[in-house]
Amino acid sequence: AIRPVIERFQSVVITSGTLSPIDLYPKLLNFQPAIRLSLPMSTFRPCLLPLLVARGSDQIAISTRFELRKDSAVIRNYGQLLIDIAACTPDGICCFFTSYQYMEYVIGEWDKMAILQKVMEHKLVYLETKDVVETTLALDNFKRACDCGRGAVFLSVARGKVAEGIDFDRHYGRCVVLFGIPYQYTLSHVLRARLNFMREKYSIRDNDFLTFDAVRQAAQCMGRVIRSKTDYGVVVLADSRYNRQDKRSKLPPWIVQFIRESSLNLSTDVAVDQIRAFLKVAGQPIDQQALQAILFDQQQVGELAKQFAHHAAAVPVLPALPVPSKAVEAGPGASVVDEELLLEELYQREMLQATAGEEAGPMEVEDAGEVTWQPVQQYPSSLFLFEDILDDVDDEK
Repeated sequence: AIRPVIERFQSVVITSGTLSPIDLYPKLLNFQPAIRLSLPMSTFRPCLLPLLVARGSDQIAISTRFELRKDSAVIRNYGQLLIDIAACTPDGICCFFTSYQYMEYVIGEWDKMAILQKVMEHKLVYLETKDVVETTLALDNFKRACDCGRGAVFLSVARGKVAEGIDFDRHYGRCVVLFGIPYQYTLSHVLRARLNFMREKYSIRDNDFLTFDAVRQAAQCMGRVIRSKTDYGVVVLADSRYNRQDKRSKLPPWIVQFIRESSLNLSTDVAVDQIRAFLKVAGQPIDQQALQAILFDQQQVGELAKQFAHHAAAVPVLPALPVPSKAVEAGPGASVVDEELLLEELYQREMLQATAGEEAGPMEVEDAGEVTWQPVQQYPSSLFLFEDILDDVDDEK
């Protein structure tokens, strides 16, 4: 989807908090980035506690690998982990499974083991379904339970609606639990065709892409809990495979910066002890002086604005597309723009402007029926690739 943008515009800036590992994107999109940066999170306190849980309190390894995912000991340890977290974590908890099928299976087993009943002694339980209306209603009730102080657990899927676009900011998301690594279904014909294409076209190994995609989805889930500078939360990665270096190295820097040696290869009971200690400290009132120290004041914002204005004079403005004079009529009062006709007319206007002795440049639409051109200096095509957490200036300053 982004390839046409790269091919058309001279300079492209890509920013995201879940681009890691960024080395794979130049291969996938077939470009050479001019600048490549990977930035940590700017924060005034340790606001995130990532815990890599590898085994239960009975020292049995927990994982969603195919040969272990339906093991009763694994499912029991997952359930006991959720019970302990629900007992010591205030407000909202969001749990992500690898697929709808596995979530339904685990919930059924938890019901037989009376685990859900123990969880509901501490919090209400809601779950995501494939029906959008049901999921929206469940989310509304989840937030109402958190607002009234009852607290709730939301059971979701790593590649579902909740993982991609729903924010669990403030008290709605004090803890995120990932049950397993969200790999794609490897027997899918579409995935197989994609893997074959990337292996033959770009020499990308199957395991490299599958791991990259799974860790990227996991990072999407982890990002639900931190939505502002004052947020704090816990991320529990409940799978022994997260302890491997090939998995941890692909996590974004804003997560890796908070991982300590004491956070690796934990059992469920040790992880719960660390959660209690972290929440006791993070739940204290915010140090406003420390918060203000990492924010720009009005003078610094003014200096940055002057720098941006100075650099903007040397950077060409990206062209905006005009509506072509000939449009394909789609019905009364409506029209559909033909993309090829639009690009052809844009090219013809550039050629006319160039033959008139002026340098062709981007255009500005002054009104609905008139298009004017402004010559600008042309620069060589380049692409800037960043991975960052964008920090907004505090509105209260």
